[in-house]
Amino acid sequence: MNKIYPQKLKKGDEVRIIVSSSSFSLLSEETVKIANERLSELGLKVTFGKHITEADEFLSSSIESRIEDLHDAFLDKNVKAIFTVLGGFNANQILKYIDWNIIKNNPKIFSGYSDVTILNNSIYQKTGIVNYYGPHYSTFGQKLYFDYTLDYFKKCIMSEEKFNITPSNDWSDDAWYINQEDRNIIKNNGYLIINDGEAEGTILGGNLCTFNLLQGTEYFPTFSSDIVLFLEDDELSNPMIFDRDLQSLIHQPNFEMVKGLIIGRFQKASKISDENLIKIIKTKKELNRIPVIANVDFGHTDPKITFPIGGEVKIIAKNSEIKIEITKH
Repeated sequence: MNKIYPQKLKKGDEVRIIVSSSSFSLLSEETVKIANERLSELGLKVTFGKHITEADEFLSSSIESRIEDLHDAFLDKNVKAIFTVLGGFNANQILKYIDWNIIKNNPKIFSGYSDVTILNNSIYQKTGIVNYYGPHYSTFGQKLYFDYTLDYFKKCIMSEEKFNITPSNDWSDDAWYINQEDRNIIKNNGYLIINDGEAEGTILGGNLCTFNLLQGTEYFPTFSSDIVLFLEDDELSNPMIFDRDLQSLIHQPNFEMVKGLIIGRFQKASKISDENLIKIIKTKKELNRIPVIANVDFGHTDPKITFPIGGEVKIIAKNSEIKIEITKH
């Protein structure tokens, strides 16, 4: 595949906010105010899709509205980056209606996570455009403890330099969007090394249960070269679900091209402990040959890194050396 790396974001650039799943109407006024101020502090001009406040009984908007805003954002020459408002459950509804030539002919930064995994990987598969598993627009509305998230956003989306991913000092799994001041901060004990080894490859993945929705479709990324999977799951997961979903991914054609696995931190509600995660990984002989690192800062806890879907990574997990280096983004 011929990869296309979009131009990096810089001060003065316009960022368009669109809905791929859940509606903008779900955000509080406080979250919107903080997000707008924070993006403005980065020197960015924020504009919004025409239909983002629409909300139906599924807390989303029509396929037609979401497609129109997506196409408009890619076609607008002034727009340099596109951020999704939120995740949700229904981004896969719009895939058949996307004009992929519009996207391929107008490469630009695209960022989101969770249900946006659908678009992250489909965009890469259908167009070769590298895009970013990183903050939603709403994520920028987090008032406190945002420095780590912002730092990795800038490293990945506003700089060309290689960078290492190091553990945050602290993390949280609280509903900050309900009460910005009532936060439960937890000391980070660092990465969990489940399998030793070294690997290099193209990054694919995101939210595991969402990624798996693409299996068997034209939108599922082809494992045709060395791959490093970055996978996470949310509070709806549990040890049995994660085990089943991971096994389903292992059954995909050419899984032997997967050379490494990075696992994001689980939410507490999933009840996936280090102990049962190790057991899940060790029961899968296909993973014995590759390095596996867990408790990395991405997914549905905070803070979170930004990483490139379709970009390149080098990982080392052996002896006392642990390194996750994004080499091309």
